[in-house]
Amino acid sequence: MSETAFDLVIIGAGPGGYVAAARASKLGMRVACVDKGELGGTCLNVGCIPSKALLESSELYYEVKGGLDKHGVVLGEVGLDLAAMMGRKEKIVQTMSGGVAGLFRAHKVEHVKGTGRLGGAGQVVVAGAEGERTLATKNILIATGSAPIELPGLAFDGVRIISSTEALALSEVPQRMVVIGAGAIGLEMGSVWNRLGAEVLVVEYLDHILPGMDKEVAGQLQRLLKRQGLEFKLEASAKGAQVKGDKVELQLVSGEQESVEECDCVLVAVGRRAYTERLGLEAAGVQTDERGRVQVDGDFQTNVSGIYAIGDVVAGPMLAHKAEEEGVAAVEKMAGRAGHVHYAAIPSVVYTHPELASVGLSEEQAQEEGVDYRVGKYQFRANARAHCMDAIDGLVKIISAAQTDRLLGMQILGPQASHLIAEGVMVMEFGGSAEDIARTVHAHPSLSEVIKEAAWTLQD
Repeated sequence: MSETAFDLVIIGAGPGGYVAAARASKLGMRVACVDKGELGGTCLNVGCIPSKALLESSELYYEVKGGLDKHGVVLGEVGLDLAAMMGRKEKIVQTMSGGVAGLFRAHKVEHVKGTGRLGGAGQVVVAGAEGERTLATKNILIATGSAPIELPGLAFDGVRIISSTEALALSEVPQRMVVIGAGAIGLEMGSVWNRLGAEVLVVEYLDHILPGMDKEVAGQLQRLLKRQGLEFKLEASAKGAQVKGDKVELQLVSGEQESVEECDCVLVAVGRRAYTERLGLEAAGVQTDERGRVQVDGDFQTNVSGIYAIGDVVAGPMLAHKAEEEGVAAVEKMAGRAGHVHYAAIPSVVYTHPELASVGLSEEQAQEEGVDYRVGKYQFRANARAHCMDAIDGLVKIISAAQTDRLLGMQILGPQASHLIAEGVMVMEFGGSAEDIARTVHAHPSLSEVIKEAAWTLQD
């Protein structure tokens, strides 16, 4: 069965897809969005949102279990109801997924449930419960996201060798968990289960955690996480694993030394890959790169006219907010407008405790690019609001151009860093300077004053 009259068919209803659908509708397009799963994609269902729900719940448990006596709050014995914690997480996911459905109804976006593939010029074939349906359209936007990467010798079994998806839904707290990969996902999920009582060992191939982040700030976070109970084994890699009953024997290699770590489960969190299986890219003539990502031009269009791609399936950081911005820009380009994404001002956040957020250049990146720069820092322990919150660990680090003082980068390790980093993003978006931050009035007492004071350290 073939149908026409769509201006745009989007394959994938994650953050990039559903945001693009809403924007395209506002621009007057008739839009269909194809997805085989629940609305919201990986981010909403088995990624960003459920992980943050568990991070919040586990942090509360950890804080209360540690005692609030110094606040004058005296409690009795504290217990853990993991099922209730998981139930709260699921309720949040269902609420937000329902919100996406409401967004589609409000914008008259047709949700087509099934697996979509390219079916020739201007066609998307959807395989659903009632058979195949062909959607004819002027434009196609691929927004299918990404999937966890498996390691050789560590194939996911969903029980003992798990991905982040299974780590979000464990029915009991493991006695011991080994996390392979010290990136954001590994540290966040390791933090959740460590707070809830598991022994957690994080194994990282490099000599530092959080590759790509500022090494100084990442190093401080590692020390704080060790204080909380996480163990780290750096410059090590996983060679393979054997499941024996309800235990896993994980083989690790560090230099010329080999060792075996016994644990209840292994979380493999070494990154994600573009999800392009069964899309029909090759048959449609759409070019991909050496990593399987769809190649696009500055307008997000592939080498095939009328086919576009955004988010995790194209080059760049695999972040939900990056996909959203690309989705908006792509449909604006289709509509003849000036869509744009400022890639230098895309923030990254690690939602541990404390949080680590960054935007722009790290100090190492500034050095590699040969930039003449200056560094300004200020500690949270010098901030009154941080003391009131019992959250004095961390700092703000600012990178600015030596000659012009233009803001080049900002790293925040501390309470509510995911919120505070927006100030750095905004200043970079408008081409502002560290002095602009220093001379902007910040409320007192507030955590944002740490940013202001870091900027003042750069002023003569």
